[in-house]
Amino acid sequence: MLYFYHMSAPADQTSDDDRVFKALASPVRRRMLDALKESTHTTGSLCALLPDLDRTTVLQHLRVLEAADLVTGRKVGRERHLSLAPLPIKRIHDRWISDYARAAVELLERLDDA
Repeated sequence: MLYFYHMSAPADQTSDDDRVFKALASPVRRRMLDALKESTHTTGSLCALLPDLDRTTVLQHLRVLEAADLVTGRKVGRERHLSLAPLPIKRIHDRWISDYARAAVELLERLDDA
């Protein structure tokens, strides 16, 4: 018989995390985030980075990223300047990765001591 231990997180954090994981599930959206990690982009320059996709598809992906609060945008004249918002990714890191990373570092320190 299998038993699952479930750590509960606040409901709003769980739904926020679900949106982030959904956004990160797409390779196209990860490419967009990689580009935004390097520098601010306009909607048009993101479209130019993804020539295999039409503008409507890029905008659909962008809406998913914005719903997950991974991207922020501000209007400058007729253009929209987009930036990466790293806090949702940090929240995922803190919840899911940091404990494992800490354990790996401690293991390496023990190996170094031995």
